[in-house]
Amino acid sequence: MTISTELFLLVASVMLFFSLLIGKTGHKYGVPTLLLFLMIGIMAGTDGLGLEFNSPRITQFIGVIALNIILFSGGMDTNLYEIKPIVPQGLVLATIGVLITAILTGFFIYWTTNHIFTSVSFTLLESMLLGSIMSSTDSASVFSILRSKGLSLKENIRPLLEFESGSNDPMAFMLTIVLIQLIQTPDFSTGEAVFMFFRQLILGAVGGLFLGKLSVKIINRINLDNDALYSVLLLTIMFFLFGFTSFVGGNGYLAVYAGGLLIGNHKFVHKRSSLKFFDGLTWLFQIIMFLTLGLLVNPGELLPIAGVALLIGVFMLLVSRPTAVFISLSPFRKLTFKARTYVSWVGLRGAVPIIFATYPWIEGVPKAKMLFNIVFFITILSLVIQGTTVGTVAHWMKLSLPTPKKRKLREFDVEFSDEIKSAMSEISIKEEFLANGSRLMDINVPDKTLVAMVKRKGKYFIPRGNTELLVGDRILVITDDEKALEETYQSMKGKLSETPPL
Repeated sequence: MTISTELFLLVASVMLFFSLLIGKTGHKYGVPTLLLFLMIGIMAGTDGLGLEFNSPRITQFIGVIALNIILFSGGMDTNLYEIKPIVPQGLVLATIGVLITAILTGFFIYWTTNHIFTSVSFTLLESMLLGSIMSSTDSASVFSILRSKGLSLKENIRPLLEFESGSNDPMAFMLTIVLIQLIQTPDFSTGEAVFMFFRQLILGAVGGLFLGKLSVKIINRINLDNDALYSVLLLTIMFFLFGFTSFVGGNGYLAVYAGGLLIGNHKFVHKRSSLKFFDGLTWLFQIIMFLTLGLLVNPGELLPIAGVALLIGVFMLLVSRPTAVFISLSPFRKLTFKARTYVSWVGLRGAVPIIFATYPWIEGVPKAKMLFNIVFFITILSLVIQGTTVGTVAHWMKLSLPTPKKRKLREFDVEFSDEIKSAMSEISIKEEFLANGSRLMDINVPDKTLVAMVKRKGKYFIPRGNTELLVGDRILVITDDEKALEETYQSMKGKLSETPPL
């Protein structure tokens, strides 16, 4: 059905709202939220509620914007000191690993579609194109699943997986574009393809790092009257990184990730609020992107290709991805066999391959819609099998580390600047805290601790030494560091607990 702008906005807001609610419930039971967003889009589409959407060009446009935000935000959230030890391994996986995955998958698709599933037949170039589209891991899926689960992993595995997923899209993108040109223009030379590849990588990396460093200076020197505009400035810089680098022949995705990595690891004004802005924006566009991708597909068209797609997906899961990882990481002896196996398992597919699959569709490549449907099916398969078992496999292989308990402020919306190293937390006053008296001065508070504020029955006030405290009051405490915060809890005979809000 065709809907008006007003009705579209109403339906879109309802879908976003239910995506947030269902995503929260799904995370509780170990289901990847991105998969749920995808399924909501499918249910709202032509084979579900009847919303008509059949524009790969609009989908690609939304996907490009979303990937920019996801990669830029992921780069800013990545600690440079954490990824330094694994940069060589990550770069090899992002280039050689992607190439090996594409070639192995491509040959398997060619053999399968010409000997087993004769109803679906691809030429060698078409098979390689399909393999290339699916050759990279998905940054949205990897960042979302690893960070939402709060996984801490041994052997620097988590930084390796995040760095790989953030930097391997350019290789897959280049292979996809080159193979589209080879299919449509048979006289396209190998030399041109190699030159294009290195030009994209070099200009993308150099452009991202140079413009990122320049951007930090601009942010710190420009004087904007409204503090909220600094987040808008950072968003503008992100789009400039992508647009300018792509315009001069570099890879915009690599530039955005590299620029975000450099900017995020430097000090700049209003950094904390900007990071929060991008965190929310990332979740918004992940939802929009997966809902749009779900709307674009027709579930009825997935059934004819389900058999071949399932076989290809299982081959990638058990053969091509592990082979690529073990070959790529063979020079790096420090990574154990278990670590390599786990890296092989977390080869998540997601929005990126589906968005890349819109390029041959838009360019009019033969069988492009079939390619898109196969990629979509394999993405669902990957999110269901791999996305739901990321944490379980890590525990099973004994690669997970205890996750540090986060002491989030629930009742006090207060934050320190990054330059201030003090620690903040809040404590709910219990009966045992008042054993020596109910005044603040009667409570056993260490010298390194300041009780800065009290919340009582929805009202806030700054206490003095003779302030009477009541059971159920919540106090905001500030200490020198995390160690002093621990001592405060012990002194007050409290527990490191996340007590519910009043």
